[in-house]
Amino acid sequence: MKNSICIPAFFRGRSFEDSVRCIAHYGFHAAELWDWQDLDLQKSREALQENRVDLVTMCTTEFRMTDPAFRSAWLQGLQRSCEAGAVLGTKLLITQVGPDTGEDRKKQHDSIVEALVQAGPVLEAYGLTLVIEPLNTLFDHPGYYLTSSKEGAEIVREAGQPRVRMLFDIYHQQIMEGNLIPDITEELDCIAHFHAAGHPGRHELESGEINYHRIFREIDRLGFTGYVGLEYFPEMAPEQSLMDFRRQYL
Repeated sequence: MKNSICIPAFFRGRSFEDSVRCIAHYGFHAAELWDWQDLDLQKSREALQENRVDLVTMCTTEFRMTDPAFRSAWLQGLQRSCEAGAVLGTKLLITQVGPDTGEDRKKQHDSIVEALVQAGPVLEAYGLTLVIEPLNTLFDHPGYYLTSSKEGAEIVREAGQPRVRMLFDIYHQQIMEGNLIPDITEELDCIAHFHAAGHPGRHELESGEINYHRIFREIDRLGFTGYVGLEYFPEMAPEQSLMDFRRQYL
């Protein structure tokens, strides 16, 4: 199993460069980012290279795929994110699909699919993969459209784009669906990335009800070769949390 560390969750208030150095110091070689827009891209690239850390994911800038009226803005944001990703060396972009607009759900579903179809040539040109992310609406993202990994997989399959996949966030899906291992097994062909956090609380993995030892073994058994990103907010010091994760899971 390969792990990446989500910088904005782990290292709140620290610079990107300091966060990357800490990740490397504690024996990890992959990082994640949410918003890249305030970074000095060249300086950030140098920090990644100097510390031999890969930036494996970052987010797009626009999150409104459910409404066709915002399609152009979403595609422009995707283009900008691809350009930034090319500088930072990432190969995976995360996008949220946006709010439930109140429109018929099939129309919103179809709008997401069409946006992904139109994204295909842009992604191909940059050699990047885009992942859509189901989220929970009970605690963190009220009003969000896509809560089901099952629907997420349906969207990916309908779009039929080789560079469009899904992010399976184990924390979010435990809240919304449960049935984690069967769903992961059934949807693995659509999954390019995982996120992990303890529930309840979104803290260290062992702090909650999810049996991550069992889930990680199954992900390995299924032959998944991508990353499981640690996207939780540590209750202990970030350095201690990284050491504790290594002790328990690696």
